[in-house]
Amino acid sequence: MKKDFLLLTVALPLLIASPSYAVESEIEQRNTNKSTEVISDIPSLSEIELPATNAELLSQQSVPIQVNPEETQPEAEQTPSDDADISIEAIAEPDNLPQSTPTYVIDREEIKKQGAASLADILKRMPGFAINDVGHGADIHTGTYYRGASINQSVFLINGRQINTNVNIYHGGTDLNSIPVEAIERVELYSGTASALFGSSAFGGVVNIITKEGYGKPKLSASAEFGSLSLNNQQVTYGGSSDKVKYNFSFERFFTDNRYRVPVGAANRDEQGFLSNADTATSTYFGSIGVDLNQKNSLNLDVTALSSRRGLIYFGFPLQRDRLDHDGLNIGLSWKTRLGNGESSNLTTSIGYNQDYFSTYGPTGSFYRTGALDTQQLTARVDHEWKITANNKLRWGLDLKNTDLTGDVLSTNPSNIAKNETEDRSLFNTALFAVNTWNISDNFLIDLGLRQTFDSQFGNYLNPSVGLRYAVTPLIAVRGSWAGAQRNPGLDQLYVYDTVHGWEPNPDLRPETGSTWSAGIDVNFSQNLIGQFTYFGSSIGDRLGVIAGKWANIGLVDTNGLEAALQLKIATGWSTFLNYTYTDSQIKTGTEKGLQLGLIPYSVLQTGVGYENSGWQANLYVTYNSGARRSIFANSNDKPTDFAPSFVNLDLSGRIPLTSNLGLTVYLENLLDEQYERVNRIYSPGFTFRLGLNANF
Repeated sequence: MKKDFLLLTVALPLLIASPSYAVESEIEQRNTNKSTEVISDIPSLSEIELPATNAELLSQQSVPIQVNPEETQPEAEQTPSDDADISIEAIAEPDNLPQSTPTYVIDREEIKKQGAASLADILKRMPGFAINDVGHGADIHTGTYYRGASINQSVFLINGRQINTNVNIYHGGTDLNSIPVEAIERVELYSGTASALFGSSAFGGVVNIITKEGYGKPKLSASAEFGSLSLNNQQVTYGGSSDKVKYNFSFERFFTDNRYRVPVGAANRDEQGFLSNADTATSTYFGSIGVDLNQKNSLNLDVTALSSRRGLIYFGFPLQRDRLDHDGLNIGLSWKTRLGNGESSNLTTSIGYNQDYFSTYGPTGSFYRTGALDTQQLTARVDHEWKITANNKLRWGLDLKNTDLTGDVLSTNPSNIAKNETEDRSLFNTALFAVNTWNISDNFLIDLGLRQTFDSQFGNYLNPSVGLRYAVTPLIAVRGSWAGAQRNPGLDQLYVYDTVHGWEPNPDLRPETGSTWSAGIDVNFSQNLIGQFTYFGSSIGDRLGVIAGKWANIGLVDTNGLEAALQLKIATGWSTFLNYTYTDSQIKTGTEKGLQLGLIPYSVLQTGVGYENSGWQANLYVTYNSGARRSIFANSNDKPTDFAPSFVNLDLSGRIPLTSNLGLTVYLENLLDEQYERVNRIYSPGFTFRLGLNANF
């Protein structure tokens, strides 16, 4: 499979005509009258003028075009002209992020163009991600990876507040269907030194989901969508502002049966030849209320709730009939204040409550089994950004997290009755973090980070990080980062029997430890063509896995890869992008020594081109996947070196304006109608379509 990397390396120059999302922001020359605070002519995230929702952060932007006035950014979101006019939105989100690794951003307009129905749909077109989803709303068992790290080795945030607990590992992986897409303003992807700020477990990256805030007069948006596989999806959003109060409320209802014919030998194939037990039904709710108390203080409350019912799509044989119910609730309250008279000191204090209830159940022949994991978590965070001098910025703070887990296991199988139990476990975690950025000169900066963690289960440990960025010329910058990381086993892996697979817990598990690194270059090829190229890697010791039906530390995995992200501005109304990721995650110990880690493709390429004019839209997306190594072998002729075949997928999306407030949306997916193997003998549905109407009032 490494030949895919060589072929695509040769092909990259030929594909520059359709390059990638904007990463961080456009590389451009700065005016000479900028203050000495600017470290180089190549901007990074922390140089973007507040507020953080500036268009400079948004990805896959075309050159300026005529837009519907209803869709323009409100005045409150524009960059203020001077300090006297700065509103409290200017401190709505932390600004000082490490600059030594790229920040990829995808905004709500691009999310609409893609027709994303879930967070998984959004992430799968961002650099570095490999998401093995099968049909819309498919369950989390098919695997999500970023730079070779699993979903539980990355950190997920809502508005800067962590939402994945790292406690329920198997059924408790972050549910990428849990947030209404209509509530998302943009998604930001960090890596490297940012792990010191948001969690020592970030072997992969940090995904920050920024939700919408209400502005201006009240506005109601609604959409209804229907399509193949009995898909129906309805979304409603209502938001606005009144005096010093901003509000936004969203609701989404989604269903698909994901029932389609699959070839002989496919996993989860029923007697009639259809994919079985793959249906999904979700209802998601989101609401936020923000109050500007005065020019220096604001409060914001946000609530996210999820109710989902779905079948488990599993790789093995015979036919799986297990069901998964997931109910989630996340509540966060943030107080943001500007200390002093300027912008040199911003303080954010937040408290949060998160509950996830996962219940699996189903028949096993003449027997029945259930397994429930109920997690409740209280969090608190103090985050202070302090510009100590013109050349020195410090971001530091404190994280507190208390988690309670109840696990209930019941099986009527006589051989498993002895394992029936109820486990009640608690975990308390405290962390001190700090990232200091020094501008050594106008062209050169260094990020130094530390995260000291105190954990009631695994003791105390320190994770350092370092990064640098050097602007060689106004058009070229080089950067690099290194970060230590530790991810602790989940409480379910330690103590709760897994009724679905028969996996036994292991209280003697050790944490996964190791480090991640990256090195890259940012280049402004021309006025309309920019790109970022990144070499990344990680080394994870004591990686967690299953040996002989029991959780265990299975050894060392080393990952190395390359990432390219480019953007080309062709002409008015046109937008193009290209993302390419090569990932070599090699198992270094055990019986599979030397093999690629299962389910992770060597090569993933995403490219697309879009056009928009007077409300009309057309977007073509192309995906190449080199195929991943199968991870479960149930047939006698299976080999541990078997890979799923490579595939190419084409999607087309469009919008037709019917009136000034009403539009028809069309999504045609898998135009080639090839039923390729997505992963581990789970096959795509072939050609599907979605038709919808959206309206603004």
